Amino acid sequence: MFTSVNDFLREWDQEAAVTQKVFNALTDESLTQEVAQDLYSIGSVAWHITGATYYFPAQVGITFEVPDLRKAAPTSAAEISDTYKLVSDRLKEAVTEQVSDEKMNEKVNLFGMEMTVQSVLRLLIQHQAHHRGQLTVLMRQADLKVPGVYGPSKEEMEAMNAQNS
Repeated sequence: MFTSVNDFLREWDQEAAVTQKVFNALTDESLTQEVAQDLYSIGSVAWHITGATYYFPAQVGITFEVPDLRKAAPTSAAEISDTYKLVSDRLKEAVTEQVSDEKMNEKVNLFGMEMTVQSVLRLLIQHQAHHRGQLTVLMRQADLKVPGVYGPSKEEMEAMNAQNS
């Protein structure tokens, strides 16, 4: 639970930085890696995360300008990563300008559910973490190096162990 706008912004900074690190490890070639035929690919999951960063807040009246997020997922990993960074930065600006600590406790309707603004922002972070987990599995399947998320990845741990040997 966030008790203030600053609580959200601090956590968003941490979570967005981790997501950005994962996105920065993607390659153009990896974007087509699917869970299974005709299911989400790396590119579509990354683009979904990017879009949700705008659409969740917009559903409760937190608005800001973004590029066209309704288009098909880009075929460029850099474009997805850069767009996520832009949307994430604009989200922070919009929350800073449009949300007060008092507004955090206002009830809103999100997809037919009544919840507080702070609950919507918490759900946004949880939604992002959920899909980031999917991405890291797909990244392993695509033979990419997976960056650490909530601790070192296998590769990062091996590198640390090699330095300590």
